[in-house]
Amino acid sequence: MKKRQISFCIIGIVFLCLVTISRSEVEEKDNDDDDDVVVSTEEDEPVVEDIIYTSPTPSGNVYFTEHFDDISQFNKKWILSEAKKEDIDDDIAKYDGKWEVEAPEKNGLIGDLGLVLKSKAKHAAISARLDRPFKFSIKPFIVQYEVTLQEGQECGGAYIKLLTHGKHTADLRQFHDKTPYTIMFGPDKCGNDHKLHFIFRHKNPLNGTFSEKHCKKPKERLEEPFKDKLPHLYTLIIRPDNTFAIKVDHKVVNEGNLLDDFTPPVNPPAEIDDPEDKKPEDWDEREKIPDPEARKPDDWDEDAPAMIPDPIATKPDNWLEDEPEMIPDPNAEKPEDWDADMDGDWEAPLIPNPRCESAPGCGPWQPPQINNPDHKGKWRAPLIDNPNYKGKWKPRRIPNPDFFEDRNPFKMTDIAAVGLELWSMSNMILFDNFIITDDLSVSETWAAESFDLKRRKLDKEGGSLWGKVMKSINYKPGWWALYFVYCAIPIAIYVWYLWKRVAEEKEEQRRAAEAKKTDAVSPDDDIGEQKPTKVTKSKSQLEVQEEEEEEEAEAGASGGDVDVNADASKPEEAVSDGAGDAPRSPKKHTPRKE
Repeated sequence: MKKRQISFCIIGIVFLCLVTISRSEVEEKDNDDDDDVVVSTEEDEPVVEDIIYTSPTPSGNVYFTEHFDDISQFNKKWILSEAKKEDIDDDIAKYDGKWEVEAPEKNGLIGDLGLVLKSKAKHAAISARLDRPFKFSIKPFIVQYEVTLQEGQECGGAYIKLLTHGKHTADLRQFHDKTPYTIMFGPDKCGNDHKLHFIFRHKNPLNGTFSEKHCKKPKERLEEPFKDKLPHLYTLIIRPDNTFAIKVDHKVVNEGNLLDDFTPPVNPPAEIDDPEDKKPEDWDEREKIPDPEARKPDDWDEDAPAMIPDPIATKPDNWLEDEPEMIPDPNAEKPEDWDADMDGDWEAPLIPNPRCESAPGCGPWQPPQINNPDHKGKWRAPLIDNPNYKGKWKPRRIPNPDFFEDRNPFKMTDIAAVGLELWSMSNMILFDNFIITDDLSVSETWAAESFDLKRRKLDKEGGSLWGKVMKSINYKPGWWALYFVYCAIPIAIYVWYLWKRVAEEKEEQRRAAEAKKTDAVSPDDDIGEQKPTKVTKSKSQLEVQEEEEEEEAEAGASGGDVDVNADASKPEEAVSDGAGDAPRSPKKHTPRKE
């Protein structure tokens, strides 16, 4: 009964552990279940159908879409770069990274393909032209795509470049790192620096030059997409009112304004320091100065030492002034291999003088040092306010000759193509489901037909026991051991309890066996109704029995009546453990008359 109760208790603890692990998924699971396709059976029980994937189709105004499911269309649309990077060695300047269109390594949907960067530590570049150039006018700009870092990411990027419309993008076979772009967007990592780039190139309205404007870093940390090896959806929205929003998996992680949240700012300052203005030689920036009228007191001794001998100290009476503090060790002997020519004259090592142990001190006596009351140090005049103080000098401000004010940086240069120009220390980076549109609902519908199906499939697979554990720890390998130990503690306690019970039962069986061998009374025996126990006879007992049988045979020969069945029917008495006591012979009975 106790075993069963403890078993139920342990099972309850393990169940509580699993409920704790999966509790964080409940809300997400409820939201996902609302979108699942449900059919009714004869018993009216809801059954979730398998997710069926079909290539997404845009349902509105789009400028570019790509799902990579049609390899023939991909080969017509995408162009590998034949250019070389500038200012580096020829053996590493070419873009020789390998691209393939293939299914994900795991957790993919049937029929869903993606563009995979197969190489690592190599430059790779590929691009595709938009259906028509995107012009920043009165509608928002929205770009969205998926990235799956199937092997994680050590160092490298998975961002995209939206190439500027013009002569530099007329031939995409010459696409390289210096090709002008309008926007660069996407994840990038090296070491512990996790980034989500949003960079746009702004055109100076005065001289026509371009400069990069880098978005501020998001407040939230973005490490998980770089190591969980799951698909993630990246969305950039730029609105005509100069506001922007960046989403990861439909969640806003960064937002702001093009005028205020970029470095360097879009518009330069209206005034700058005059580069030709110089500080006057008589400009006095000292707030305090030494009092010019102060004089050093006549009794001020700058040479007085900080410490002096204590004038009232006296030498103790039993101070051994003639005894040194250290003496040569009288028991030391010169080593036999000591060479005076090479090692010099041998001297015994010094040891503390034993005569000084009972005395207050040995050697020449000197009074202790004390602080000198007459010590004042270097004299300095006290500080007073500087009557000539003019404050900290700053160059005068002048109008900035390069000043301009662009109140609508949203109107960027037209976009003609999408490009991937990457270098990464990790391979198997999968890109999928690109879309460029000016309608947010179009991009959301596109994601619902592609990315959302993938994540729903992952959530369903995560509905299993192991999947819940993996999802709850965000697929962090370092947490596996922690959750294993957490769940294994009650199981280990139960195993230990069972082992202990088995050991106790074996010990009870061993004691019972010993008791039977010696015919000892056990606690479970009913003393009033003990049954005779057959006792194993030793060699001496057999010899005694043989002698008794011989005596009975002799008695029978002399005419005595012997009940032959008496010995066979009456059990033999147990042999006493007393020292030297011979066993008694069986009691004889007279034969019963029929």
